[in-house]
Amino acid sequence: MSSIPGIRRQSYSSPPAALFSQAFFALAAGMALFVLLVVALAIGYDFWYSGRIYPGVSVAGVELSGLPPQQAANLLARRLSYPETGKIVFKDKDKLWVATPLQVGLFLDAQNSAMQAYHYGRQGDPLTRWFSQLRAWYSGQNLAPQLVYDERMAQNYLEQIAAQVDRPTVEASLSVNGTQVVVHPGQVGHTLDVSATLQPLQARLTSLTDGLLPVVSYETPPAILDVSQQAELARKILSTPLVLKVPGAQDGDPGPWKFEPAQLAEMLTIQRQQGAQAPVYQVGLNAEQLRTFLQGLAPKLQRDPQDARFTFNDQTHQLDLIDHAVIGRSLDVDATIQAINDQLGKGEHSVDLVMNTTQPAVADDATAQKLGIKELVSQQTTYFYGSSSARIQNISTAASRFHGVLVPPGAVFSMGSVLGDVSLDTGYAEALIIYGNRTIQGVGGGVCQVSTTLFRTVFFGGFPVMERYPHAYRVYYYELDRAGNDNAKMAGLDATVYEPMVDFKFKNDTSYWLLMETYVDVKARSLTWKFYSTSDGRSVQWNTSGLQNVIEPPDPLYQENPDLAQGQINQVDWAVEGADVSVDRTVMRDGKVYFTDQYNTHYLPWRAVFEYGPGTKLPKDAQNSNN
Repeated sequence: MSSIPGIRRQSYSSPPAALFSQAFFALAAGMALFVLLVVALAIGYDFWYSGRIYPGVSVAGVELSGLPPQQAANLLARRLSYPETGKIVFKDKDKLWVATPLQVGLFLDAQNSAMQAYHYGRQGDPLTRWFSQLRAWYSGQNLAPQLVYDERMAQNYLEQIAAQVDRPTVEASLSVNGTQVVVHPGQVGHTLDVSATLQPLQARLTSLTDGLLPVVSYETPPAILDVSQQAELARKILSTPLVLKVPGAQDGDPGPWKFEPAQLAEMLTIQRQQGAQAPVYQVGLNAEQLRTFLQGLAPKLQRDPQDARFTFNDQTHQLDLIDHAVIGRSLDVDATIQAINDQLGKGEHSVDLVMNTTQPAVADDATAQKLGIKELVSQQTTYFYGSSSARIQNISTAASRFHGVLVPPGAVFSMGSVLGDVSLDTGYAEALIIYGNRTIQGVGGGVCQVSTTLFRTVFFGGFPVMERYPHAYRVYYYELDRAGNDNAKMAGLDATVYEPMVDFKFKNDTSYWLLMETYVDVKARSLTWKFYSTSDGRSVQWNTSGLQNVIEPPDPLYQENPDLAQGQINQVDWAVEGADVSVDRTVMRDGKVYFTDQYNTHYLPWRAVFEYGPGTKLPKDAQNSNN
């Protein structure tokens, strides 16, 4: 490089190490001085605020800077009056309850809140404390107050509300007072859930704000809340008498039956039952009381089906109707109970009994051709010469029960079931009957004339006899011929019937219906029984052993009868020999033996019996017979 004249060149070199060292120490000294200054300031800050709250520190917005803890506590107590002045409004539907936070257990801990403010910036290591103080001074530090929450007080307060709003679940019901229907309303249960309400309450309190707090509650509806419909039904039932009647009632039918409202009230039942979705009350009349009443009616209403009755017209060979068919009926108790309650539910108080009907086998329009009745297949006549008027009345009454009766093909006919009740009420009179080992006055004497005639018609018609009982002794009526003479050949061909223990039964073993006709000729003292059907070619061969092992009757017996006059003697029983008789029968059909049977009868010897009036002188033999 060339040099410029007049200018002195100056040469440079690197600073010496001492210069750097001085600079370093100067910087370090400055830093140390700064630290010392900061420390001095911090110490001075702490010293200045010793026993007082640092600047910028507040609790719940209340500035506490520079205040000693006690003054801060006093200030907080004055300024933070929320526990005493705040309002928590509890709501349950349309009901409100206003409480202060203090009443529900919220307390301000002013001392601890102030101490919390005082300790801010005084805890931790020095650097942490200094930064906390700086933060408070620079931007402020708002601390949450120290609160005490006594949940027991809140729970007690809510339980007091619950005592006002809680109500039990009540199921609606009905009762009857006299004939008045009383409704007991239902009630929806209401329960305040204290535990569930405490949670939102605590959140509200810690926010130190007033507010509306709906309580947590739930409702429990009863299974049955409304019984107005059932009450109306019960009132309808009791509004007017109930009348039960036989549907299509005819002369002689019982009823009607009337139940006044007071009676219905005693029978009314209100039963809780499970419905399709929920329980319901069933209102109606007591089924068991109705059942007892209806079961008492049932026998009076029972009517067996009866076939139409006919006679066979020998000229036209057609049937002539003499009695209409009767439709059988029986009371359906269960269905009637249901019908009564159903009809009452509809407001109907006139109810027909429910009857089960049974159609007769033979209606009025039956024809001889349809039944297979063409001709007379058997006929027998017995005679009752010497019978009293009472005995004749009984024969006529009993025989009429069988006139026009039909026996189905293959059926077993019971004489007793058709004969029915033998009593004074059914048209019979008192006459002599065999009872035990005596002949006495009794209702129905002469009925066995009818059973004997039927037995002989069956016997000579070739029909199987299923059940037959002979008399205890030989009855002379049954051994009379048309001329009134004794005909001992007929001994062993009698039958007695005494319902319900003794019956006569036979079987119609043909494929055709059998029509029976009975004719009493009072003047001729005869009873004729006829069978009409279709002959299947059967015929009867029979023979009798006649009277065997004959035993003479005992001596006559005389008995005093206070109803007779002195000197009057009446014979009431006649002597007859005892004997054994065996009758064999062979029934032929189409030239072959169809069946055979035998009837063995043992007749007891029977004494004559006389009755006499008091004071009557008896014959010597009579006296001797009584010794």
